Amino acid sequence: MYISSSSVLRKILIASLLVAVLYFGQEFLMPLAIGGILSTLFLPFCGWLVTKKIPNGLAVVICLLVLISFIALLISLLGLKIADLIMEIDLVKQKATDCYLQVQEYIFKKSGISVAQQIQILNDEKPSFSNIVQITFGSISSLFANTILSILYFVFLLFSREHLRNFFVKLVPPSQKVEMEQTLKSVAKVSQQYLLGLSKMIVCLWVMYGIGFSIIGIDDVLFFAILCGLMEIVPYVGNLTGTFLTVVISVLHGADASMVVGILVVYALVQSIQGWILEPLMLGPQVKINPLFSVIALILGQLLWGIPGIILAIPLLGMVKIVCDHVESLHSIGFLIGEVDVSKMGIKLKN
Repeated sequence: MYISSSSVLRKILIASLLVAVLYFGQEFLMPLAIGGILSTLFLPFCGWLVTKKIPNGLAVVICLLVLISFIALLISLLGLKIADLIMEIDLVKQKATDCYLQVQEYIFKKSGISVAQQIQILNDEKPSFSNIVQITFGSISSLFANTILSILYFVFLLFSREHLRNFFVKLVPPSQKVEMEQTLKSVAKVSQQYLLGLSKMIVCLWVMYGIGFSIIGIDDVLFFAILCGLMEIVPYVGNLTGTFLTVVISVLHGADASMVVGILVVYALVQSIQGWILEPLMLGPQVKINPLFSVIALILGQLLWGIPGIILAIPLLGMVKIVCDHVESLHSIGFLIGEVDVSKMGIKLKN
């Protein structure tokens, strides 16, 4: 067996250049990726509208209105609870102060650092008010700009879908046109199936969390069920974050130890059902990526694009796998990041 060192170096160089492009081009590529994935999700619906004799432009506008309505509904549902928290800010401050004093006392007992020294350390590390304002304003401006760009890309990509498909087909020789069309369909399908499967699973999580939180008697069941379900958009980390926020807000509102234990029990039960039943049925067949490269993709996504990178990592990696499976020189990469077939590993246990 002989592997050319120049071939290996070439692939490493290409991978390094790709990472560099993703990092330095994130302001351009991130909204484009979000708009592209959302547009593939709406491809079947938009195509169905066109078959009903609705003009293409009007069909795209209807898809946009559906998307905006769904987002507005979620924001309004979550916003109601956030507004309640703002109205109860005095109670939250009091609870937070009590927790802060308890933490100070615990640190003093364990480390011997006095309260005055702790306050001095916090003051030394605390950023200035002007820096906080600048960071907040910059984050809001960036979020607003990326949202507008993502919506524009969503509209234009959906409107020009046939034109773009014909462009990619024209890139290959006539003998490969059928394979190119199949590749494009597969790439679009993996995004559709992943997002649809994820949406179905989130709805199931809403129902299960709602039932569980209702049984233990938690306040604002709808809010916490929606919050924990939506956090599943961020794989592996989101469910822990949603449960942590549920526990913290409940404690600030006076939840006792039994309530906290109940929340953790509900979380454990729901996650067991999700991992053993929901994911294999709804996500398993959709994006066939092995766990190792799923985690690697999530880490790289966070390093390159932050939270949006975590959300986009799995569907984008699924698309990369589809492309690798249809390009002969990249078959090995597609195999590497694909599912591990345990039945064919030939593992034998010795007595």
